[in-house]
Amino acid sequence: MERRVVVTGLGMVTPLGQDVNTTWQAMLNGVNGIGPITHYDASQMRVKIAGEVKNFDPSRYVEPRQVARLDRTIVLGLVAASQAYEDAGLPHVEIDRYRIGSFVTSGMGGTDSIWSESQVAGQKGADRMSPFFIPNSIVNLIGGHITIKYNIKGPNIPVVTACSSGTNGIGEAFRYIKHGYLDIALAGGAESAINPLGIGGFTVMRALNFSNDPQRASIPFDKQRSGFVVGEGAGVMILEEYEHAVARGAKIYAEIVGFGATSDAFHMTAPDETGESIAACFLHALQEANLKPEEVDYINAHGTSTVLNDKIESIAVKKAFKEHAYRLNLSSTKSMTGHMLGAAGAVESIVAVLALRDGMIPPTINTTETDADCDLNYTLGHSVKRNVNVSMNINMGFGGQNAAVVFKKV
Repeated sequence: MERRVVVTGLGMVTPLGQDVNTTWQAMLNGVNGIGPITHYDASQMRVKIAGEVKNFDPSRYVEPRQVARLDRTIVLGLVAASQAYEDAGLPHVEIDRYRIGSFVTSGMGGTDSIWSESQVAGQKGADRMSPFFIPNSIVNLIGGHITIKYNIKGPNIPVVTACSSGTNGIGEAFRYIKHGYLDIALAGGAESAINPLGIGGFTVMRALNFSNDPQRASIPFDKQRSGFVVGEGAGVMILEEYEHAVARGAKIYAEIVGFGATSDAFHMTAPDETGESIAACFLHALQEANLKPEEVDYINAHGTSTVLNDKIESIAVKKAFKEHAYRLNLSSTKSMTGHMLGAAGAVESIVAVLALRDGMIPPTINTTETDADCDLNYTLGHSVKRNVNVSMNINMGFGGQNAAVVFKKV
């Protein structure tokens, strides 16, 4: 018997704020979280801007000794997970510890640690690296530290699918609960790759915007877009079986009703120009949700500000939604946060849930003239009020990964 799954807790840390409400209000106000890199000296590098979490203070949720030892990606994930766990009221609930799991992931893992310890190895020898190097580098230790903190004994499964990782994690957690394997799951992603290794790697791929102008760098769907801006952060949501949530009087934000995942089987970094697999991903999610395309009100687009992504994503939306594609509101909140890589889908899924709750569509900022290939309603410039009954978040990743999740008002 298939079970209903609802969202009962939210947590996030982004370049716009260190909690859900601060980030959400900044998004609705069209605040730009992109600025000069301060994590390291970028003066001699081609890319000098990113979406950093400013004045990050994890002390409420993570002990100072842990902060000093753990990779920043893990700390970001711990903070977002702790916020979501508290928001859902779970510290005060008796739970079968084997019926709750973690699906908190990352696209790249602890790249801060990989970069810093590779410097130590090169300068002093590999035997002088920190004993925390491996535990800080591997992706499953984000969820590992979450499970240790909250005595979670169900599965810890970080689904790693590049920039769709957070969305895939949410989708897999949804299926685990829907089909009866778990009652509760923490799902989402964390990423901190604003270091010479992360920024340099994307730079040599020519994936990034090189203008170093925060107002004209992350400009999804714009005629002059030329690459994405790296952001950092984390987003975690609590998914819970509906009857379990109702029985304990939990606050319910929305119901998650569908998940789609496909592969382009085309190229290691470029999307298939037909958009067929992306469109199929959308339709698979809607089929599971038992919804028609015309019932969707808002899509948080992947919208990376790269030439190929924005064009092909728009093509895929039109293939899947037909004429309704022009009646939808879409927006790319990456215009404000930058691209948080493996955390992007987690944060943007939370945005899709908040749009349902508040009936507000966050904007795509700094996009002034859309490309001829990008002719949909991307909610440019400022947020708009709209009754949102069904929302969707969509993400794509290197390797031809496509993922979509669908949320509905309860």
